[in-house]
Order: sequence, then structure tokens, then C-alpha cells
Amino acid sequence: MLFPYTYVPHQMEKMQTFIDFIFYEVWCKAPTRGPFGLQLFDANVELREVMEAFYYSDAKNADFFYGGIERIYGHFSKLKKKHIRRIKWWYRCSNDIESICKNTSGSYVACYSDIEKKYRNLFKDLKAFFAGLYDFEAAALTAKIGDIDSHYQAFVGENKKEKCPFCGIEGMKGQHHSRREAYDHYLPKALYPFSSINFHNLVPACHDCNSTYKGRKDPVHNAAGRRKAFNPYAMAGYTIEIQVNLKHTDIDSLTPEDIALQFGPVELAEEIETWRELYSIEERYKAKFCEESGGKYWLTQILDEWRGRGRCPNEYLESLGEHSNKHPYAECNFLKKPFLDACQRLGCFDMESAQSE
Repeated sequence: MLFPYTYVPHQMEKMQTFIDFIFYEVWCKAPTRGPFGLQLFDANVELREVMEAFYYSDAKNADFFYGGIERIYGHFSKLKKKHIRRIKWWYRCSNDIESICKNTSGSYVACYSDIEKKYRNLFKDLKAFFAGLYDFEAAALTAKIGDIDSHYQAFVGENKKEKCPFCGIEGMKGQHHSRREAYDHYLPKALYPFSSINFHNLVPACHDCNSTYKGRKDPVHNAAGRRKAFNPYAMAGYTIEIQVNLKHTDIDSLTPEDIALQFGPVELAEEIETWRELYSIEERYKAKFCEESGGKYWLTQILDEWRGRGRCPNEYLESLGEHSNKHPYAECNFLKKPFLDACQRLGCFDMESAQSE
């Protein structure tokens, strides 16, 4: 990930507080609370109002929410204390996105297979509930928590780079658009139930990063086991270093096989490796360098400046370096600069000078 987002608090976080209450105060206390009913929600007035609205509704979504909570309550009511302690630990750990991404010792993120293995009867109803929770809409809830469009407007009001932080190539719809980007479940909701509506796990991403490349890939597990990943809302910033090396000077015939990429800094090596795999970063960056509107155009641009305005390449690269430091994602400067540096190291500009003489 090229840069972290700034987290933006919003009314929609109330949905997570509702689910927290349902989990800890209703489900986990089911063995001692007696029959399911509206009285279980008395301690949370707003949630009680939501549940009451669904209780008296015949709509299908009422059964999804009220009925789903009731069915899961029935499963919890039969669990022993040690089992409830385990599920509470799963839930708590699964919502600590920062520790999960850092792969901190003791961190854990519970997946559906964990639940199915240990609690087969609970699994089906729990999955139906959490898998549908993010896309669930109802007027009774919207009145309390707002909607995702208002969250997006608040989000882009604070996050103004207007580039996807996962690739840096594609633009992001901002404040002046009537539509918004889709939110990616960074920890996929198809794998992990308990973080499905946690806004620290919901990140706007461009279509290519969200749907074409990442999809349901798991950022915190691979075939070898747990791994580190960038936290999309990391508090501390960082700078990803990119170095480009080219095999030859014939840029017109450049192919991805002619390009080698190195990434840094070394202290983020594991996170960078995860990022590269999730979003097919090398494939996409190499393709950009080989495009007529990418690397080939960038080289033509500097040569035209040289020929037409008498501006030497070193002067151009120095100016580009300043622009890249200030605005790395404008005009793909974060890729343009290392590509042209590679051209310079190969002597592309010296050759051009010799030919012109």
C-alpha cells in the first residue's frame, strides 16, 4: 500500500456498537437470560427501537435482522461457558485490525472454517447473518446510523489524494462526484465474519484493485500461514521506495521481461511482499512502463523538452524530482521518476545527444 488512509469517524460506526451489544450483552449472556425477547435490548434504547420496528414488521429484511439475531441467540443459549469464552476471544481479536495486520503475537482472526469446525449448528445461522450484514438496508436502521454515501463524502473530505492508495495508478471519485467508489472488505467478509462491518476494515478502492486484482484474496494468510500486511488506517506514515532497472535502451520495444523492480524500505519487506501479491503490483507497474501513454511517453516528453526547449535531461529530472516529492501521485510521478532515472543510468540521453551531434 503506497500510503495509509486517514480514519474518519462517522455515525455509521453505530452499527458496530449495535452488533457489539448484540454479541456481548445478548448472545454471550444467552445461557442465563431466559427466552429471547425485546427486553434483552432494554439497556440500549436506540437498538431496542430498531428491534421493535422489526418485530412488528412483516418485511423480509425484518426476519433477516430480528430473526437472525433470535436464531443465533438460541444456539448460544446451549453453549457452555468455555465455548462462549473462546468465541468472545475470536470476536475481540477479529476486530483489532491493527494487531492482525502487524501479525502481533497473540493476535488472531477467526474465519468461518473455525466456527464450522467447532460449532457446526451455530455456523449456518451465524454465516447467514454476518455475510449479509454489510449489504443489509432498512429504514429503521438508516434513521439511526445514516448511510454509506454520507460516510464516503465525509471520507473523501479528509482523504484528498484522489488516487487509489493500493496502486497509485487509478483515480478515485472525490467530493465533486455524484457516485462513489466501492468499499473493499480488506479482510474479506467471505472469510472473516466478525470484522464484516468494522469501518477499520472497510476501505474505498479503485475498481481494478478491489474487483479485478484483489477480490477475495486474504491479506493476512498465505499458503505458509500468517503474514504481515499494511494496515489501511495506519497512524504512522511511510514512503515506499521504487527502483526500476531496464535491460536495454530500446524503449520502443520494451516488454515486461525487460524490466526489474525493487521495492523498499527493507523494514517493510513483508508488508510490501503481501501488497505486491494482493494487487499484482509488478504486473501492473511493468505494463504501465511499456504503454505508449506510460514509459514511452515519459521518455518522449523529456526528449522533446531537451530538443525543443534546450532543457537538458538532468535539469528536467531535477525538476521532476521536486514535483515527485511534493505530488508523487499526480501524473504517476512516483513511477515516472524511477523509470526515467533507469533510462538515465543506461545512457539513453547520452546516446540521443551523440546522435544529434
